[in-house]
Amino acid sequence: MASSRKVVFVDGVRTPFGRAGEKGMYWQTRADDLAVKATQGLLQRNPELPLEEIDDVGIAATTQQGDQGLTLGRTVGVLAGLPLSVPGFALDRMCAGAMTTTALLSGSIASGMYNVALAGGVEHMGRHPMGFDADPNPRFVAEKLVAPDALNMGITAERLHDRFPHLTKQRADQFAMASQQKVQAAYDRGDIQPDLVPVAIRTANGWGLATEDEGRRPETTLEGLAGLKTPFRPHGRVTAGNASPLTDGATMALIAGSDTAKQFGLGTKMILRSWAFAGVQPEVMGLGPVPATEKALKLAGLDITDIGLFELNEAFAIQVLSFTDHFGIDDDDPRVNPWGGAIALGHPLASSGVRLMIQLARQFEQRPDVQFGVTAMCVGLGQGGSMIWENPHFDGKKRK
Repeated sequence: MASSRKVVFVDGVRTPFGRAGEKGMYWQTRADDLAVKATQGLLQRNPELPLEEIDDVGIAATTQQGDQGLTLGRTVGVLAGLPLSVPGFALDRMCAGAMTTTALLSGSIASGMYNVALAGGVEHMGRHPMGFDADPNPRFVAEKLVAPDALNMGITAERLHDRFPHLTKQRADQFAMASQQKVQAAYDRGDIQPDLVPVAIRTANGWGLATEDEGRRPETTLEGLAGLKTPFRPHGRVTAGNASPLTDGATMALIAGSDTAKQFGLGTKMILRSWAFAGVQPEVMGLGPVPATEKALKLAGLDITDIGLFELNEAFAIQVLSFTDHFGIDDDDPRVNPWGGAIALGHPLASSGVRLMIQLARQFEQRPDVQFGVTAMCVGLGQGGSMIWENPHFDGKKRK
């Protein structure tokens, strides 16, 4: 980063992620209330922070309408009990919304304009399906700026299979099954639950409490995956089993200047080294994290071999495989999504960037032998985002 002022990831939490739609646990829960709950949970975990010292609240959503509209950062901040002096804003970069709020607010902190901020995202895909009521400019297609189906994320994933035929459906299915198994193993160890904020939910059976991610399928088998339909193309390779499900959920992170964190007695879970966003052809949007990560590595003065942990958003298994294949990383490399990912946990679009950070931060605590980690994701309309983090617990010793 250009500034010498260090930016640190103090803490992050999220709601459990729920299946989108009428059968999902958040069907009768407002989107903004999910964000409020995440915000309150984060502040309760960090009581040392004087609320009036928060410089800004940035909350992303892909579909900003209804209960996901009205400048979420401001309305959620007020609803969460922040002083009225704390401003807020909303942002949209589709899947990388929360990653972008984190990056932009980190830049403000690095420059000295801000000291501490809240960054996150929310998506209620049950109430607000991706692209619902959008009106893309017809010149996108008429002037052949993009292919007519470039806005269909499933078809863009199928095109990655076309471009890289050695990345077969069998490899994608194997990766998807492993994601389900790794998430369940992380749950069994108790690694994921500490960063989940319980949410009161109303169902047909009355009131309940959401405490776990709803969409996990640890019983997944290769045989079961092989028999699933390919909805985006006859005899295709992308299925509901090797893609992230439609999901509802919210995330929130607390970031600060390292000096401010020390001043208020706040912890430091990660140190931000760099970030970058990049554009690619919308028709193969899944490739976006590759140039974004290359840019971020250059900015940090690092090489891909310096990275000890990767948290890659599993929008589609083929999308992750295209990233790892580019960098010469094996499909089952233990550095990649060691606790599983979005194929099992879900991908509530604009919230997912901070989910990656939360998971990486927790892994850093357990892995003092790892110095650097990456959080990266593809973004609709042909973009990618990547952030490089340093482990404050690094002890310089290699694990045997």
